Parts: sequence; structure tokens; C-alpha cells
Amino acid sequence: MGLLKRNPFGHILFIKKWLIRIFGVLTHRRYRGFNELHIEGSEIIKNLPDKNVLFISNHQTYFADVVAMFHVFNASLSGRVDNIKNVGYLWQPKMNIYYVAASETMKAGLLPRILAYVGAITVERTWRSGGKDVTEKREINPNDTENIRIALEDGWVITFPQGTTKSFKPVRKGTAHIIKQHKPIVVPIVIDGFRRAFDKKGLRVKKKNILQSFIIKEPLEIDYDNETIEQIVEKVEYAIEQHASFLKVIPAEEIAEQERLNKLRKWQVDKEDFSEE
Repeated sequence: MGLLKRNPFGHILFIKKWLIRIFGVLTHRRYRGFNELHIEGSEIIKNLPDKNVLFISNHQTYFADVVAMFHVFNASLSGRVDNIKNVGYLWQPKMNIYYVAASETMKAGLLPRILAYVGAITVERTWRSGGKDVTEKREINPNDTENIRIALEDGWVITFPQGTTKSFKPVRKGTAHIIKQHKPIVVPIVIDGFRRAFDKKGLRVKKKNILQSFIIKEPLEIDYDNETIEQIVEKVEYAIEQHASFLKVIPAEEIAEQERLNKLRKWQVDKEDFSEE
């Protein structure tokens, strides 16, 4: 790779690679040290094509969610199965991973601007400004949708269809339009534990020894030509477990079973660590 070779957005790949390596090393212990990241479905990542893949996920922090995805994707591609042991998988990272992020978020300070170089596709949110919802929606910037198209043609794109870190907010129709127009392979991801472990921005560790979960699901089956925008939106809501039906009251027995599974997962993680020593 030439030192000045650039991606379609003009970013120098040599610089991007070293940023991924450096930030990867600095953040690794956030998911395997201070806290433990329980991963399921990494084999799905290895079987995906190199381009036109759209990852959809619920959202819990500004940056920690995306950073975890960079770790999991690269670890999976390097042959690790449901784990991010040994950060060496970032020595030759996948260079065409992008993520959709709000423009105002990526301009809020030096660190976000640096992280933007790693792969941010910045968009202007039509329904939100200055951290608050707006009553009068702004026009969609055509450059935003064009940049997402370019990114899909070049590689993988991560998006958070709700456009906010608040749970059970509606999925924005823009994601459905992207799916219908560009026909990507759509891979759902469901994360949990990030909100408890990190601050809202995902930059500061708020609490240690949190079991975070990262579940990769099989690609969605979508009839791109015949399904309506509303049908795709609903399918996305179910896939990332943010549909209103998930707000039902959870029985005590189910909560107890979930706690039992969490303890089992923690025991499995501890066992893996012990076996490495």
C-alpha cells in the first residue's frame, strides 16, 4: 500500500491504519480487562462479502459501540471465534469499514475529529440539533446519502437506525430508504452493557466488571423491490430488538433466568482467561 494512497473520501490509508492500530491498543482493555465483552455470531462476519454490507445496531454510547465493532470485526476476520484475545488482529485491519455519525458529534472536540478520520460518514440530522429535538425538520442533505452510497460501494457501513442512544426510539425511515435503494446485505447487531460501563460519549469508563454483550445475527431476508419502507422499518426494529413489543413487562422468572445466564457467561470468560495462563 502506497504511503499516499487514499480511500474514496480522500483519507490517507497509511494514516488511517496507524490510527486504528493506536486507538485499538488503547481501547482493548475496555472490552477485555476492565470489562468483558461476550460475543456471539462472529462466524457470520467471516462469510460476508468485502463490499455493500450494512450493519444495523441499537445505540448506547457515542463512540464505545463503534470501537467495539472495529475490534470484533477485525478479530473475526483474523480467525478468532467469539473473542478479541490478543490485539494483534489490528496489525492488518480491514480498511474499508465506515460508520454513520452525526456531524455535530464528530466536530465536538479534537478527539472526535481524529476518530472521524478512522471512517466516519458524517450526516446532518434533520430532526435534532444542539443535542435537542427540533419541531421543524430540516431538508435532507443530498451529499449525506451520496456519501453512504460511496461507502457501501467501497466496503462495510455501520449505522444506528434510531439516530440516538436512547432506547426504544423509532427507527428513522432514512435507513429503510438506503436499504431499498442500494440493496446491501443487512446484518443486525444487538449490544448491551455499554451504557452501564461507559459515560454517554463512550470515552470514559464509568463502571468496571460489567459483562457487555455483542450479538451478531444472520443477515435479514429482504425483498428489496416489493417490501415497503414501513415494512423494512418494522423489520429493522425487530432485528435490533427496539420494537415496542420488547417493552413488555418481563416476568420475574425470565429475569432470574437472564441473571443465571449472565453468571454462566462470566464463568466461561473467567475459565477462558484461566486456561490462557
